[in-house]
Amino acid sequence: MAVDTPIPKTTKAAGATARPTPPKSVRPSSVVLKLIMAASGALLVFFLFAHAAGNLKIFVGESDFNHYAEWLRELGTPLLPHAWFLWIQRVGLLVAIGLHIWAAAALTIRAKKARPVKYAHRPKVQGSYAARTMRWGGVIIVLFVIWHILDLTLGKVNPAGGDSAPSERVVEGFAPDRWYVTLFYVLAVVAVGFHLRHGIWSAARTMGQQTIKGERRAKAIALTLSVILVAMYLSVPIAVLTGLVG
Repeated sequence: MAVDTPIPKTTKAAGATARPTPPKSVRPSSVVLKLIMAASGALLVFFLFAHAAGNLKIFVGESDFNHYAEWLRELGTPLLPHAWFLWIQRVGLLVAIGLHIWAAAALTIRAKKARPVKYAHRPKVQGSYAARTMRWGGVIIVLFVIWHILDLTLGKVNPAGGDSAPSERVVEGFAPDRWYVTLFYVLAVVAVGFHLRHGIWSAARTMGQQTIKGERRAKAIALTLSVILVAMYLSVPIAVLTGLVG
């Protein structure tokens, strides 16, 4: 009796080759992104306070303020050409801002993907106004940095012009007839304050601070530093508007 032998099925045609697996894109982990945010944020905060302290020299006198501005241009000489240190600093700050925004956007996208289905009744988190306006605050800050460089640094949009003394650009830049510039400056500085307050508090939570006492301490420190920074920056345009400077 003949027995039919089953013919084995071939899964692939003869001569067919397996497709190579496409390489997986290497993406930084959430921990790395948070470290990038923390490092870039700390660098920006240090610069903001140092820059604000330098601005306050205008209350000492216009000549002292101009001398300070010229000293900044001479930093690094003769190793670096005139004013190169300032431009290296500006490029570094723009890179830090870019990294900060990129890391924040990447973390936000990942958080949304981790929860694709929205809650039907999402409870409101007891967050501050700063936490709800971080994105718009970031946009305002970026626009402010661009305007600040064009106005007070290069003098391209300043009535005094780029060849004028730094103190003259400050006085002309915040003149009463340019109230709209001062208003934008105030709005941007307040946005920086909100951003800094929320950033310091969020950094404390990221580093593991979860206790009620520690959270209160972190909020108090964040609020204090933000108010000090805002006051330092707003004191200059207010002094120009009221005639204390100029």
